[in-house]
Amino acid sequence: MTDAPPGSWSADASGGAGAPARTVTLTDLLRVPLHRIRLVAAVAAVGLVAALGYVFLVPGAVTANAVVAVRPVVTDAFTPSGAAADRAVNMNVESGIATGTDVVQRLAEANAADPRDVRDALDVEVPTGGQILRFSYTGRSAEEAVRSVNLAAQAYLDVRRSMYEKQREEMLRSYDESIDKVAEQQTALQRRVASASEGARDAAVAELAGVNSQLTQLSSARTEIAAVDVNPGWVTQSAERALVSSGGRGPLYILAGLLGGVLLGVVLAYGWESVDRRIRSVDDGRDATGLPLLGTVRSRGLRGSRHAVDADIRYVAMAIAERVREPARVALLTTREDQTVMTAGLAVALAATGRDVYVADDTGRLDRLRAEVLAGLGRLPAAANPARPAVPKPREGGAVTVDDITQQISVRRPSPHPTGGRPVTDPDATMTLPRVTSGVPVSGKSRVRETADEVPVGAGGVRFGTWRQRAAQGLVLFNAPPAEADERGVAAARQGTAVVVIEQDRTRQADLRRLAERLRAAGVAPLGFVLTRGGRG
Repeated sequence: MTDAPPGSWSADASGGAGAPARTVTLTDLLRVPLHRIRLVAAVAAVGLVAALGYVFLVPGAVTANAVVAVRPVVTDAFTPSGAAADRAVNMNVESGIATGTDVVQRLAEANAADPRDVRDALDVEVPTGGQILRFSYTGRSAEEAVRSVNLAAQAYLDVRRSMYEKQREEMLRSYDESIDKVAEQQTALQRRVASASEGARDAAVAELAGVNSQLTQLSSARTEIAAVDVNPGWVTQSAERALVSSGGRGPLYILAGLLGGVLLGVVLAYGWESVDRRIRSVDDGRDATGLPLLGTVRSRGLRGSRHAVDADIRYVAMAIAERVREPARVALLTTREDQTVMTAGLAVALAATGRDVYVADDTGRLDRLRAEVLAGLGRLPAAANPARPAVPKPREGGAVTVDDITQQISVRRPSPHPTGGRPVTDPDATMTLPRVTSGVPVSGKSRVRETADEVPVGAGGVRFGTWRQRAAQGLVLFNAPPAEADERGVAAARQGTAVVVIEQDRTRQADLRRLAERLRAAGVAPLGFVLTRGGRG
């Protein structure tokens, strides 16, 4: 009944040992998040809302600054500065003291905060080549930031001053001890001089003079140490409310929330795709079924429209007609989708070339099939539909009178054929009208005979019925129910052949592989598959 499809069904299913592997391109990688764009957009929106909530609900960070000039502690502040070691300050040590435990503890006690939070909020910068400390403190409010940074600068100065004072006290105590010892020696020598003889007195006086000189030097040195100014520096710039700067990271947080949401959405899209794989391209359909491609059918209008492009359906009809010989029985199979529009379009395209097409359906979709066929008949080009003239017949002469119209009407005898018989193609044949009964139904509407089961299309025709009532001749198209819920499509394909209809972005790869395995197990050699695509035609 059908021609053998090109290539082996088993060989195509296995993919062939020598077939090269398909290269995954950037388009293939972008196809998954683009088709899961709703999930990606939803997660990105959640990230954006979270970032906006954080920016508007969480108090913004406020930063205040204070500058401290560090002063070296020297014995003589009025001596011109030079390269002496006592004029240099190790700023790394000063920075460590400024962020040390003593300063942080004072800030924590003043703000009743955790020392770790205070340490994170406090920052000290040291400009290169300068003896300056720039304190920065980030708080939840301007008042807190100003108070904390000024307190940090003052706490550093207090801690440094206390360290210098301790050093000075230790030095003064050492000088005092030395002075006491020398004073005791002086007292002893004075007693010795008073009781010494003439020969020993000169030596004792000379020794006493040396002790007096040493005592004088120690006293002078102690006086200098006691007079040293231990002030470690000054606050040259205090923080003020008007000089406070906000964090300014709101836009950054919003951008980070949006980008993070998009990234998480893409990851979830790939995760969802790994669980629920869909047919995204012709290569996916070929890999899942091992069948050749008969054609792709796009949708007219917006994405997701159910109206297919008629030219694409005619190309698929030509591919099917090339592979079958009449009488033929072709079952259109899907996994879970409804291929009614495809079946009606193929019926119109095949009948327009002069075939007698019988459309079978066992699931109550005959009315919809008839409506789709009539709609497709209206869109059929005039060249392919002799019943509809390509150019209207022009009128002869000018205006047409009532007498002219009356003369054109010829009286013919009633047709001997009953109403509802097969329509004839003779244009001079008598047109029969249904008999109007005298009774009127209760609803008030007159009874009109239903449309005939055959619709003339071009040089052929399309008839409708069930699979049991199928014609023995011509081409039979079976609008099979979804294969995942009903086995009648595969059973009908065993009596002829099949065409697998795949809907892009909706047909699951697992369902399609299962359908291919069922067809292979039933001994069916399908003609190929058709991929229906959404989007603009």
